[in-house]
Amino acid sequence: MPQPDLILKNASLRDGRRVDIAIGGGRILALEPAIVADAPSEDLGGRLVLPGFCDTHVHLDKACLLGRCGHDHGDLAAAIGAVSRLKAGFTPDDVYRRGAYCLDKAIVQGTTHMRTHVEIDPLVGLRSFEAVMALKRDYAWAVDLSVCVFPQEGLINNPGTEELLVEALEQGADLLGGCPYTDSEPHTQISRLFDLARRFDVDLDFHLDFDLDPSWMHLDEVLRQTVARGWGGRVAVGHVTKLSALPAAALDALALRLAGAGIAVTALPSTDLYLTGRTEAGNAPRGVAPVHRLAARGVCCSVATNNVMNPFTPFGDLSLLRMANLYANVCHAGPADFPAVLDLVTTGAARLMKIAGYGLHAGAAADLVVLDAMDEQQACGEIAAPIFGLKNGRRSFTRPVPRLHRPGEAALS
Repeated sequence: MPQPDLILKNASLRDGRRVDIAIGGGRILALEPAIVADAPSEDLGGRLVLPGFCDTHVHLDKACLLGRCGHDHGDLAAAIGAVSRLKAGFTPDDVYRRGAYCLDKAIVQGTTHMRTHVEIDPLVGLRSFEAVMALKRDYAWAVDLSVCVFPQEGLINNPGTEELLVEALEQGADLLGGCPYTDSEPHTQISRLFDLARRFDVDLDFHLDFDLDPSWMHLDEVLRQTVARGWGGRVAVGHVTKLSALPAAALDALALRLAGAGIAVTALPSTDLYLTGRTEAGNAPRGVAPVHRLAARGVCCSVATNNVMNPFTPFGDLSLLRMANLYANVCHAGPADFPAVLDLVTTGAARLMKIAGYGLHAGAAADLVVLDAMDEQQACGEIAAPIFGLKNGRRSFTRPVPRLHRPGEAALS
C-alpha cells in the first residue's frame, strides 16, 4: 500500500464491519480491520461512513425565489407561470448567488455529486446556463456538478428554444432534458430530443407524467424511443407521479419494461407531495413514485431534491438524508427497507449519473461523508447529522457534534 495521507480509524460500514480507511492521492487505498502507518489519523468512534451523497435532480437556476414572486403557491401550472414571469429578469450574477447558496448547503449535508437542470428558452436565453457553468467550475473542489439543459415551457411551441439548446450543448452542457407535458406536441418534443442526444452523444433526463391519471403516460413513448434508438442506460425520468396511482401488478409489469429498456427513475418527494392532489377536499393522494419497489425489480432509481424555496417547493435545505427519510415516510418504507432507501441517494443515484470510481472500496475516489450515527437504521431513521466530509481526500466541511451542558458542567467559553 502506498503511504497514506490520512487514516480514518474505527469507522463503521453499512454491512456492520468496523474498519480503518487509508486515504492517499485522493483515493481510498485500503479498508482493513487495523491499519498501521505513519500518517495523520482520526478516530471516528464507530461512526458510519458513506460514500458522498449524489443529488440527481436539482434546479439551481430557479432556487430561492420566495419573496420575489408574489405567488400564492398553487398547482404545477401556477408554479411554472410564476417562475416564467421572473425569468426575464434573471442575470448571471443573480443565478450564481442563489446557486452558490444552495451548493454551500449541499456540501455541508454531505453531497459530493449533483445534476442540476437549467431552463433554456428565448425568455432567459443562456444567462442561467452561463451562471451554472461558472458554479460548476468554481465548486469543483467540493461537488462534481453535471449540467442538464432543458425546455421547461416547451420546445415545439416555443420557437428559438431548440437553437439555444444546441448552443448550450456546443458550449459544454453535459446532458439534455425534456418536459413533454408542457409542449403542444409532446411526442414530437421527445423525438427531437432523442435526435439531439444522438447528435451530441449525451444522455437524456425527462420531467415526465406529473399527474395522477395512470390511464395514459408519456413514459410509453419514451420507452418506445429508448429501445428504437438504442439509448438504453442513457435515459432517466423524473417525477412520474402517475406511478403512485398504479395497482401493484401494473407497477411490477412496468418495472420489468423499465429495467429491460434501461430507463432510470427519480422520485422527488418534496415537490411531488407539495404539488400533487391540491384540489382534493380530503384524502389527498401522496403522489410519490415508489421507486424502492422499482429498484427491487432491477430498475436504476434515485431520490433527489428538485426545487428549493420557490413556487414549486417552498422548502428545502439540500439534505439528501432528510429527503430519503421523507421518502421512507411517504412510501411506507420501514426499517427493513432503510438500506434500499439509502441506496437511492448513494449507490443507485451514482449508477444513474454514471459516476466512475464511486463507493467504499480500494481504488475508489475518497469522496466520503461521516455521519453522527452508528448504522443504517440510525442514519436513515434519525436523519443523522453529517459531521465532516472529504472530496478527493480533502476535507470539504466540518460540522461540530452538539454537546449538552448538563447542570454542574462548566460551559465552554
